[in-house]
Amino acid sequence: MAILDRWTIDFVSSSVEQTTRLGVRLGELLQVHDLVCLSGDLGAGKTALARGIGRGWGSGLRVTSPTFTLVNEYPRLSDGRILYHIDCYRLEETADQYTVGLEDVLEGSGAVMVEWPERIQPMLPEDRLWVKMSYVSETRRKLHITAAGGRSAELLEAFKKSAFGV
Repeated sequence: MAILDRWTIDFVSSSVEQTTRLGVRLGELLQVHDLVCLSGDLGAGKTALARGIGRGWGSGLRVTSPTFTLVNEYPRLSDGRILYHIDCYRLEETADQYTVGLEDVLEGSGAVMVEWPERIQPMLPEDRLWVKMSYVSETRRKLHITAAGGRSAELLEAFKKSAFGV
């Protein structure tokens, strides 16, 4: 793992299982109003990371990509708080972003993870954790994580300690 600065880290996951475990570590740290953006090409591992985040959040439901439904909800078993999972792959027009009610989810009372966040970037809150994933090989994925804002910097710091002991 390379710590580039307080706001950014880079590392490589060696398997789908490791990517999922890292997601669990991140999901355990999420709080209401946290925003995690999952960016990367098809096959980069976004859904594997999201699956782990949902498990770490404490949902009893299996996380699946909401490509056709746009938003999935994963209630936490301990208190019923919702982790929203948004997939913006199919949103092409700015009008689409506002007509489907994403601002209600983004400003709601849950934590949020967004796949393909670059498609709705203007409507995203400034304070966010951005995970850029890229394909390295059949089993390896590069993750570049950037915090933007005070809460996201705290989240990144806690993640570094939880996942890497740093």
